[in-house]
Amino acid sequence: MNLPNKLTISRICLIPLFIILLSVPMDLGAWDIGGAKLPITHFIAAIIFIFASTTDWVDGYIARKYNLITNLGKFLDPLADKLLVSAALIMLVQMELAAAWIVIIIISREFAVTGLRLVAAGEGIVLAAGQMGKLKTATQMIAIILLLLHNFPFSFINFPLGTIMLYLALLFTVISGVDYFIKNKHVMRDSK
Repeated sequence: MNLPNKLTISRICLIPLFIILLSVPMDLGAWDIGGAKLPITHFIAAIIFIFASTTDWVDGYIARKYNLITNLGKFLDPLADKLLVSAALIMLVQMELAAAWIVIIIISREFAVTGLRLVAAGEGIVLAAGQMGKLKTATQMIAIILLLLHNFPFSFINFPLGTIMLYLALLFTVISGVDYFIKNKHVMRDSK
């Protein structure tokens, strides 16, 4: 197994630890951040999320640079991304830091686009991610990190950047999903 695939698998393996830190009651203390309390477990979970998100970029870079792209990697990499983001968003809903309806829309878009990619793959077509999809991913990651950190450091000035970024992520999620289906509508046409 090559290094990019090992990094992808490590990202998947970090998800249970991430979930445990956010869901199992552990009193490791908390920091006062602008009048709110940031549990140390949430801080550690945010660090794990940042590390796991970074491995996504690193494994892709290494795979492309050293021509280590494999079918296993093509399968595991997007799966790991979706598992990590979905787990984080669902945990944010449980922690009452994100609205469930936003998370449902974001995760639904991921299922829809994955379905379209599966249909395309069955036809031998590879659908590349567009710029809007990359913007969607970036805003999702920033929103998740800020919300996991209870909006630190913006909590000191009472500016809800985490929530704003979540709404931006929702907007880019919907726009990129619609754009993806419009640009790839040929995949859904029957050839008969």
